[in-house]
Amino acid sequence: MAGLAAASEATARGASVIVLEKGDRAGGSMLLSSGVIWRYRDWERFRAECPGGDEELQRAVFERLDGDLRWLESLGAPVIDRATGNPATTGLRFDPSGLTAALSSVAGRIELNQPLRALPNDVPVILATGGFQGSRGLVRRYITLEADHLLLRAAPWSTGDGLMLGLAAGGSLSAGLDEFYGRNMPAPPARVTEDQFVALQQLYAHHATVENARGERYEVETWSEIDVVQWTARQPEARAWYRVASGALDERVRDRTVREMIAAARDAGAPVTQRDGDMTVEVAAGITTTLGGLRADANGHVAGRVFACGADVGGISTGGYSSGLAAALVMGRLAARAALG
Repeated sequence: MAGLAAASEATARGASVIVLEKGDRAGGSMLLSSGVIWRYRDWERFRAECPGGDEELQRAVFERLDGDLRWLESLGAPVIDRATGNPATTGLRFDPSGLTAALSSVAGRIELNQPLRALPNDVPVILATGGFQGSRGLVRRYITLEADHLLLRAAPWSTGDGLMLGLAAGGSLSAGLDEFYGRNMPAPPARVTEDQFVALQQLYAHHATVENARGERYEVETWSEIDVVQWTARQPEARAWYRVASGALDERVRDRTVREMIAAARDAGAPVTQRDGDMTVEVAAGITTTLGGLRADANGHVAGRVFACGADVGGISTGGYSSGLAAALVMGRLAARAALG
């Protein structure tokens, strides 16, 4: 999202743009997402949900997102739903493939399988490499010693290239390096493929007793359950057990029941047991994107002629959870404008 949004904005402003795409396709982790781009309806709620975030960056996302969503629609990005399913938020759900195609068509020259190894001296650069969740070493250093046990729910080539290049250019680290967005997923031997990252998420901790291998319980604190997956990621082998009483199996979470999510986990091969009608599901932490990264101002400026956007910019969702796609969209366009001076 971030790189394509930045490239599309810069191209529209007359720049000659080259998108160096490390992966074998454009779109990065956006292609693997649900396609929902949202913000909190109320500014005060945003600040309360992400209290450690950079207020200037948060304000930019909050105030600009609605206009940027209209911009995406003007490019022909297909909207699937005009509601988020959460009364506390507002936004749109796009078809990820169609959204990627719409942005790619106006993003300039895209060169696949071309990682950026070093920063050029003669042109401004916008880093949009998707965070560092794909690097076991960086995840182990900043987030959890159980890094090798995390399921990666993202493009595997997001390994911190932007973070390293930005620091080498004189940038600094943001707050929240130890935080990430993700979901608890069916534990091995379950098989989870890219096209099942959304369908197999186990998003019902509010209706379960959550325990680790030692029998220690965790009480859910957030509506998004981001705290649960961050806790799970720090438990032995990044595992937890959801124990659901029979009376909670038909509770609905968004568009599915708890029973349906458990059935999906069982069908995928996860350890699921049943006793007297109650269900127990073994889950493992899945990491989608890091929430810490480079420190940037509200125009995405990092240092010199280096700018950043998307998950390469940290400090927006610190202490909680907000839409990564929204931040990527807004900061991508802002970084492009600033880079062109």
